[in-house]
Amino acid sequence: MSHSPPDPCDLLIEAGYVVPVVPHGVVLEQHAVAITGGRIVAILPVAEARTRFAPRETVSRPEAALIPGMVNAHTHNPMTLLRGVADDLPLKVWLQEHIWPIEAAVIGPDFVADGITLAIAEMLRGGTTCVNENYFFPDVQAATYKRHGFRARVGLPVIDFPTAWAASDDEYFEKAGEVHDQWRDDALIATAFAPHAPYTVNDANFERVRMLSDQLDVPVHLHLHETAQEVEQSLEKHGQRPIARLDRLGLFNDRLIAIHMTQLTEAEIHLCAERGVSVVHCPESNLKLASGFCPACALERAGVTLAVGTDGCASNNDLDMFSETRTAALLAKAVAQDAAALDAFSALRAATLGGAKAIGFDDRIGSIEPGKHADLVCVDLSALETQPLHHVVSQLIYATGRQQVSDVWIAGKAKLRQRVLVDIDIDGVIANARQWRERIAGIRLS
Repeated sequence: MSHSPPDPCDLLIEAGYVVPVVPHGVVLEQHAVAITGGRIVAILPVAEARTRFAPRETVSRPEAALIPGMVNAHTHNPMTLLRGVADDLPLKVWLQEHIWPIEAAVIGPDFVADGITLAIAEMLRGGTTCVNENYFFPDVQAATYKRHGFRARVGLPVIDFPTAWAASDDEYFEKAGEVHDQWRDDALIATAFAPHAPYTVNDANFERVRMLSDQLDVPVHLHLHETAQEVEQSLEKHGQRPIARLDRLGLFNDRLIAIHMTQLTEAEIHLCAERGVSVVHCPESNLKLASGFCPACALERAGVTLAVGTDGCASNNDLDMFSETRTAALLAKAVAQDAAALDAFSALRAATLGGAKAIGFDDRIGSIEPGKHADLVCVDLSALETQPLHHVVSQLIYATGRQQVSDVWIAGKAKLRQRVLVDIDIDGVIANARQWRERIAGIRLS
């Protein structure tokens, strides 16, 4: 009786627990994930994997949970360099009197590249492998994410006033087209239109965004219903709430990634579900700026795709998706007055597959399934803080800190090994951040 030789594969990750996210609510004990060419080829028991595969590399983590890489579905990562620069202020004062003036003095390609590099290092150490980015100089953003092998959907900014990126409406759209064309076929980087907010974008530009979004089949990434003041201002200026205005303009559809959404009526929640709008919940930024509470549970139960985002470090002040997801789950319970709201499995799904769906990447990431890209994270659950281990996913959501992330892969390539960044000089990143601190401090004093 002949035995066929084992199948070659690039990498075999053996874990005490594999949490695939699909199927929902499943934890696979003592399982392995086989990876070839950056993609998952099999999920199977460890003993069977050792017989079936001949890997070039084996990573064994018997006391860890292997989860899909987290998707930070809304960030302004260059603003990592503004972490803590203007805290404890309401949104309008924070933005108009502090953030925008500082940005005007420092914004440029170097600021964007250096801020994103700092953010990538922080995100990798916290188990995030993909980001939905929203800032200026998207050409620099895309190149920086690509250089570090980090997955991103990069926003193409549209706003009604001149910035360092563009001086006119036409220039915003011309540059958007150029960046989109440059990255349209990339394996890691994609684009989205990123009109800033209803109060900074006029009807004509929204209509132009809608037309191009339809033509190019790209999403629209938009701050929406972030504060009560935004809704009141829209009623005064347009005679409509922002969602009604966007619906009138044809933008409230299945390409819309709506950020914050703290001011929603029941009818608006159902309209989100009917139109296929995705919602990104940024609870810590909303809490810190006292913007309000996103009805995450009501949205999820209505069938809306729910994702989680940290927002930028100037309003959070970190890129910690473990903390963000825990806050999202806890806040959902308080807002819904229901302890069962956004349970641990649902919270993890929102932070992984929910984010992937929201940004249109769910065909490639967000769950551990054969054929998907191997964006994976090992979380060490052996620490005192996560013992005893009764329920793996409950521990991941309610007890685990990002410092327990041990290993990270993007498309099967190691980015973090045993807490050590593989191809980022962490001392250099820190030194560079300190240089920016000195420069920004000088601007604030002048």
